[in-house]
Amino acid sequence: MSEVTVRKQRPKHLAIHEIRLPLPGFVSILHRISGVGLFLLLPFLLYLFDLSLSQDGFATFSEVVAHPLAKLILLGLLWAYLHHFCAGIRFLLLDLHKGIDLQPARNSARLVLIVSLALTAVIGVALW
Repeated sequence: MSEVTVRKQRPKHLAIHEIRLPLPGFVSILHRISGVGLFLLLPFLLYLFDLSLSQDGFATFSEVVAHPLAKLILLGLLWAYLHHFCAGIRFLLLDLHKGIDLQPARNSARLVLIVSLALTAVIGVALW
């Protein structure tokens, strides 16, 4: 039987540019990336929080936060937090076997992206 079965040629290397990842896969990868980003930039956030607690440090805090690069980093952190939160709720619902079929899973992934980007835009404009 093994001689009769035709074996498919497997690639010798992984061609990442040819992989077509579905939308729920992108949401999953972005969930992991946002979690890592939040973890790695936690010392920066704690530093800003520490500066904001004293009157002398608050002037430094205001200068740091007023810098355009710091604003961009904080906007990215805001998106990372909101995406991680929304995707975490999605994954909790998937763990409860809610929306595990193909179309509901795609819709919930699309909803996570839309909600996290919309909330980032609304809150980012309000804070900028």
